[in-house]
Amino acid sequence: MRRTGRFEYRTLLPGEINAEGIDAALRDWVLTVKVPKEETAKPRRIEITSGD
Repeated sequence: MRRTGRFEYRTLLPGEINAEGIDAALRDWVLTVKVPKEETAKPRRIEITSGD
């Protein structure tokens, strides 16, 4: 017997996510949800020179 009706599931995700990139698909009764991480700031290299 299959249940029908509304279903809700909530979970907390660690870190920052890209809410605009969330994707969900239902195929063969399997729900796949993809939640991409937010791109973090790329590290910068700062050159320090002596003032001599």
